[in-house]
Amino acid sequence: MLECCIIGCMEEKIKTSKTPKQLERHLKGIANHRRIEIITLIAKHQGLSLEDIADQLDCNIKTISEHTKKLAVAGLVNKKYQGRSVAHSLSPYGEIFYKFITTF
Repeated sequence: MLECCIIGCMEEKIKTSKTPKQLERHLKGIANHRRIEIITLIAKHQGLSLEDIADQLDCNIKTISEHTKKLAVAGLVNKKYQGRSVAHSLSPYGEIFYKFITTF
């Protein structure tokens, strides 16, 4: 029941506020196993830096940087610059996609 509610709410929000081209941008942003891992990690630990994400996922920092850039362009992740570090958090649409991922 909860699954239907979350997906139904997500579908309704997307139907009323997103064009097919905008929806495609979000879906392409999440369409990679590493980016799904990043979304999941950021959802659990808001404010992570690139170094934190790379350490947690045991991955090269340049790879993580490219993936977080794509997630930000897709509108799923927010970046907050703090000196030489960047804190990552989920955008409202990133939170919707995280809920979808965890209930799919």
